Amino acid sequence: MLVLLPPSETKSDGGALGPLDLAALSLPQLNDVRGRLVTELVRLAGRPETAAEALGLGKGADAELARNAALRSSATRPALERYTGVLYDAFDAGSLTKAQRAKAYARLAIGSALFGVVRAADPIPAYRLSGGSKLPGLPTLAALWKPVLAQALREETTGELVVDLRSGTYQQLGRVPGAVTATVVTERPDGKRSVVSHFNKHHKGLLARALVCARSEPTDIGAVARVAEKAGLRSEITSPTELLLFT
Repeated sequence: MLVLLPPSETKSDGGALGPLDLAALSLPQLNDVRGRLVTELVRLAGRPETAAEALGLGKGADAELARNAALRSSATRPALERYTGVLYDAFDAGSLTKAQRAKAYARLAIGSALFGVVRAADPIPAYRLSGGSKLPGLPTLAALWKPVLAQALREETTGELVVDLRSGTYQQLGRVPGAVTATVVTERPDGKRSVVSHFNKHHKGLLARALVCARSEPTDIGAVARVAEKAGLRSEITSPTELLLFT
């Protein structure tokens, strides 16, 4: 099983590992595009106004551009420790036991505008690039990633169940046909349901943790639903590939 998480705009600083080494990352098929984007972000960081506009930066732009300028020289840390925010707070990687962390490294990957997809243990630096960004002089990120990312993910997950918790923007960079997805909804007393955004990341973080920590490895959507229910998440299967989670 592979659980695919979305990245986050917020990231932790620093790290105890050496500088970025693309050869050390999973899915080496993606390294040409990764290298091209890293080079462009470093170059763009030297043009602050252009960079801030392209990356959608406002307050705090200087700090974000400094991260991008140092992409090739700054310290790295495992991707699971790099990303922060609501989903990652709910996942709570810091509380994992040694055995659970080993499962997280084996079962978890994270989407990325810069790296396409990385495994949870892959060492990456802090950076700023969102899935909807358009860098000057380059095609859109979707145009860059689609030809290589979907194929790389198919090769990486042959014969495995994929639970894709990425947002639509990151799914469009490289889709996984047949992957199980999760939609977070709220249900009113009259039975009407609506998709929610406020609890979306939190519940997906809880589901990801439950799947990572499960003793058995789910092989179909029914097993995913059972893991969710055991973790206290009310769920409902609405199609062979879609699971509803209720707030």
